[in-house]
Amino acid sequence: MLTFLHDTLVIARRNLTRLIRTPQLLFFSSIQPVLFLLLFNFVFGGAVAKSTSDAAYITFLLPGILAQTALFGSAQTGVGMAEDLGKGVVDRFLSLPISRSAIVAGRTLADGCRNIMVVLIMIGAGMLLGFRFEMGVWYAIAAIGLTVLFGFAFSWISLAIGLAVKDSETAQVAGFVWIFPLVFASSVFVPTQTMPHWLQVFADNQPVTQVVNAVRYLSTGTADSIAVLYTLLWVVGIVAVFAPIATRLFRKAV
Repeated sequence: MLTFLHDTLVIARRNLTRLIRTPQLLFFSSIQPVLFLLLFNFVFGGAVAKSTSDAAYITFLLPGILAQTALFGSAQTGVGMAEDLGKGVVDRFLSLPISRSAIVAGRTLADGCRNIMVVLIMIGAGMLLGFRFEMGVWYAIAAIGLTVLFGFAFSWISLAIGLAVKDSETAQVAGFVWIFPLVFASSVFVPTQTMPHWLQVFADNQPVTQVVNAVRYLSTGTADSIAVLYTLLWVVGIVAVFAPIATRLFRKAV
C-alpha cells in the first residue's frame, strides 16, 4: 500500500511538472470558464436574474461555473492518458518498477491539483465581479474542496473513456459528448423550475445540479444543505464504479 501511494505521488508529480512546463495549457484551461462567466453574467445576467432569488446574478452563477470548470477539467484526464498511450510514455512507465495502478491514480490526482488552480482563478474572477463567500472561511474552503472532489470523481469516467478509445482526438470528442447535457440540463445557469417538467425531473436529480446546489449552500447559503450529502454520495458512487473499470481497461490496454 505504501509503495502504491509513493508511486502515485511520483506519477502525479511528473504530470504536474509537465503542466508547469506548458503554462499555455493552464492558461487556456482557465480562459474558457472565465469567458463563460463574463458572457453569461453580462449578456444573459439581466434576463436570467429575474428568475432567481439573488440580488446579483453573479451570486447565482459562480457556483455553477465552478462546477462546470471542474467537470470540463476532468475531461482532460482521458485525453492526457490517451496521448500518453499513443506517444509511448506509458510503455516507459511500465519499464520501471512501479505499480500499474499508480499510473492511473497519479493521472487523476495531478488533474485534481490542476483543477484547484483553475477553480481559484475562477473565484478570483468572480470576486472582481462582486461575488462574496457569505458563510465564512471554513464553508468557503469546503465549497472549493467539494468542487475539486467532484471533478476528481468525474475524471475517472473520462479516464475510462480515454482508455477505451485510445486516441487523444477521439477521447476529446467523446469526453464532451456526455458532459454538455449534464451541464446545460442542470441548475448551473438557470433555476430548474424554469424548465419543462420532464426535464426538471432529470435536472433536479443529476449530479451536476447536486454539486452546484451544494456549492451555493456552502458559499452563500441560498440552497438546501442536503445537496452536500447527495454530492458526496454521487462522488463515492462514481469513484466506486469507474475507478475499477478504468484500472481494468488500463491493464488491457498495456
